[in-house]
Parts: sequence; structure tokens; C-alpha cells
Amino acid sequence: MKLLYRYIAREVLQGFGLVFCGLVLLFAFFDLIHELSDLGRGHYTVGRMFIFVLLEMPAHAYDVFPISALIGTLYGLSNLSLHSEITAMRAAGLSRFNLGMALMRVGALLVAASFLLGELVMPISESEAQQWRLSALNSLVATQFRSGLWVKDERSFVNIEEILPDTTLRGVRIYTFDGKSRLSSIRFADAGEYAGEEGWRLRQVVETRFLGEGTALQRLPEQLWHSVLTPRILSVLLVEPEQMSLWNLSTYVQHLRENRQKTTRFEIAQWSKALYPLSILVMMWLAMPFAMHRARSGGLGRQIMLGIGLGLTFYLTTRLFSYVGQLYDWSPLISTLAPNVVFLMLSQALGRWLESRQ
Repeated sequence: MKLLYRYIAREVLQGFGLVFCGLVLLFAFFDLIHELSDLGRGHYTVGRMFIFVLLEMPAHAYDVFPISALIGTLYGLSNLSLHSEITAMRAAGLSRFNLGMALMRVGALLVAASFLLGELVMPISESEAQQWRLSALNSLVATQFRSGLWVKDERSFVNIEEILPDTTLRGVRIYTFDGKSRLSSIRFADAGEYAGEEGWRLRQVVETRFLGEGTALQRLPEQLWHSVLTPRILSVLLVEPEQMSLWNLSTYVQHLRENRQKTTRFEIAQWSKALYPLSILVMMWLAMPFAMHRARSGGLGRQIMLGIGLGLTFYLTTRLFSYVGQLYDWSPLISTLAPNVVFLMLSQALGRWLESRQ
């Protein structure tokens, strides 16, 4: 049985690799076409554009894992079915359960790979991609260092330690220079919130002014700060909740709860990340009934197309439940788990129906 498991795993992984690489390259090509409109703006050269597209590839790779698992499994198992190898395996004692266990072993490898990609690679690459693109298009914003983000704002240099997903600023330092390039003041604020046309509303401000031979210290609970920076500019530096790591999502959800703010979107994103491996396994399980059914001549292509259609339906259903859950404040667990349960039950029913027709 172990020999059959390894043989099935090889066929499925080959199919997955082929589909996975094809989809990632396809999305990268779409990104490249989209970025052509900004080519030549600022310092955005062809080389910088290609680097941005490469940095975006891990996010696309993470997104296409479930659909690649479905199509790859269909491709691999359909090849076995086409050459009657599945029939021979079943005659040798391979049951539907045994085939499922073989697929789950392969699925465990894909789950581990997707987890490492989603937690360690994608959040970093996505953040770097947005910073790289913005620094190339807008010379005001510098690359993010360990000390945070650095921005040139007329005669001031601004250092922001952290930008939260709602564009709230934390740890704002503003170094202002006079016309002779001499440091005239330093302002430090614990936090900053955008106040529309008024600019940014800084909170808990400590300002030090350099006046000739002396200095003047001023503490203010609140101060308005006019800047070229807007949430629209800063938002491109942020990673979407769906692309954040579980640790960052958990930390930010806790921050929102402490400040009595709505957490639905981020909790749904958190549960989606946690249950994402289940989606990969469900997709592979959904492909199994098509492999167990021996298609007649000309029917194999229809089976694959039907399976792909089900995979796309699953993807759209998960998105729909996510949006509806945010709109009506459903339980995050229900919003993320329901599509997986429904399609898992569908795969079981479909398998029994196909077996009954044989």
C-alpha cells in the first residue's frame, strides 16, 4: 500500500506543481501589464517594476494554493483514471478511504508549505512590495528602516514607528529645520489620527524648540499637524488583513477590543487564515469522486471542467460569506467554516452518487 501511496503522491504533486506555477506566472503577467501605466513616473523604471512584480508573487502563490490543489489533484488522478490505473488499484484492494488517506498525506505537505508561505514570507514580501513601489513613485517616502518609516515633508523629516491598518500613526517624531538647514524643533507624539482637511490630530505631544542658545519645552494633550501625507498615501504601505500573519492579526484584534472598536473584519481574516489549510484539504477531497468514477470516452474532460467549476464556486462562496459576515456581524467562525463544511458534505454526496452509477 505504501508503494501505491507514493505513486499517487508523485502524480498529484506533479499536477499541482504544473498548475501552481502556471497560475502564479499568469497573475504575475497581469501585474506586469497593470504596472505599465505607471512606468516612467518618478523613479519607476523597468527594473524596479520587475522587482515589484517579483515581491508580489508570494501573495499570489498563497491565494492560488486551494484552486491549484483541486486542479492539480484532478489532473493527476485523471491521468491515472485515463490509463485505468485507478481501476487496477481498486482491484488490488485500494478503497475510497485509502485513496483519501493518500491524498491527505499529500495535502499535509501542501498545508505546511502554505502555512510557512502565509506566515513567514507573504506578509514581509507584501509590505516590502508596497514600500518599494511607493518609494519609486514618490520620492517623499523613504524605505522603512528598523526605526520605522521616514518621510520628507517640506522642511521637516518625519519618523513614524508604526502605521496601524486603520492608518492611525504610532510614535510620531517630527524634525523641523529652518531656512538655513538648522534644526529648529523636535516634536514627539504618542499617536496621530487623520482629521480631514485639518490635517493630523496628534495626541500627547512633547515639543522641543531650539531658540538661539536655549531651548523651550512644551507639552500638549493634542495638536494639529498639517502634512502632505494622507491616509491614501499611507494605505499603500499597509498589508491587507487577509495578507497579515496570524500573530499580527491577533495583536491588532486585541488592540481594537481594548479601544472598543469593531473587530469583525479582522476576526474573519484571522479565522480565515487559521482555517485556510482546511480549504486545501477540502479541495483535494472534492477531486476524489471524479477520480474514483471511470469516465467513458469523451467524459473525462467534462469531469475536469466540472471540478474546476466547483473550485471556483468554492472560492466565490468563501468570499461571499466573508463579506456578508462583515455586513451582518455574523460569528467569524461561522463565516469562515460554513463554506468548508458545505463543500465537504457535497464531496461526500457526490462520491456516493457517482459510485451508485457504476
